[in-house]
Amino acid sequence: MTLLSEQPAIRFPAPDDTTAPAPAEWRGYARDEVRLLVADRTGVVHTRFRSIADHLDRGDLLVVNDSATEPRELDAVLSGRGPVVLHLADRLRDGEWAVELRTAPDARRAVLDAGEGDVVTAAGLRLTLTAAYPDRPSSPTGRGNRLWRATVAGDVAAAIRQHGRPIAYGYLDRRYPLDAYQSVFGVRPGSAEMPSAARPFTADLVATLVARGVQIAPVTLHTGVSSQEAGEAPAPEWFEVTATTARIVRETKSAGGRVVAVGTTVTRALESAVVRRGRTGTTVRAARGWTDRVVTPRQPPVVVDGLITGWHDPHASHLLLVEAVAGRALTQRAYDEAVAAGYLWHEFGDAALLLP
Repeated sequence: MTLLSEQPAIRFPAPDDTTAPAPAEWRGYARDEVRLLVADRTGVVHTRFRSIADHLDRGDLLVVNDSATEPRELDAVLSGRGPVVLHLADRLRDGEWAVELRTAPDARRAVLDAGEGDVVTAAGLRLTLTAAYPDRPSSPTGRGNRLWRATVAGDVAAAIRQHGRPIAYGYLDRRYPLDAYQSVFGVRPGSAEMPSAARPFTADLVATLVARGVQIAPVTLHTGVSSQEAGEAPAPEWFEVTATTARIVRETKSAGGRVVAVGTTVTRALESAVVRRGRTGTTVRAARGWTDRVVTPRQPPVVVDGLITGWHDPHASHLLLVEAVAGRALTQRAYDEAVAAGYLWHEFGDAALLLP
């Protein structure tokens, strides 16, 4: 796995007791009633997500991820070792799969001591680990390997349809149905984990935004697994930016509107579609395929002006992207306020709108 030379600059306490244990609906709230922290150059506002339209302007563009989540977690057995949890991260171009093994029964920790040639069986599938993914056997902990290439014998689609469940980790209070892991925009199945920044949107909220002159355009980025350890770069992911969305982005920028990415996945997709125009300029064009673009302060975004996002753990690689979009000072102020106010972390938690 590739390690990043950069580390997040901001510092805050790990959210041990502020992780959202359940979706908002199971905690007595509507999806759009999760808390929203809005941070811009004028300060910080604490509100609810359903009020997000009050903080956007006519002519702004929200770019959303239309990828839908698939049930990519299976109970499995690692030959000679016993039960594990299998995460099917991505189907690769050569027909192999990128997979992650985690401890049974709740996927709380990565299994780092598997090896090449090990066999995993799950739901009628037989997987053979062939090589580290994406490039070399290492991990930020200095031992073992987290992601693997694997050959797969068997019908993966049937296995996940009949036996799969949404990828989840040990911090949730129980398992939740696949519908809980879908956003209102998710129409193209392909993500191993939910593109969670869009989860608080509802159909009524989308209608309100459009009525107020805020545009919405889709991209696709099929997410892999997001359980990166400290310093680990995100793996390559499949994306598509259509010609229509690229045109809307260009027109928004030309008219002085802001391009606000709904999530780190959207930021990665849009910035993967940036091409050079002339000697000094850049623009966004239609693009599709596998991207290894990693947005960081040293490799900053070109077209994204703002970000809607959840809250990320200290040292997570996603924080580098947040810092790259919002700037270090604004990001630090937002996280300080979120920690002090007890915002909830992770996929079912609260949200931020960052407008540098």
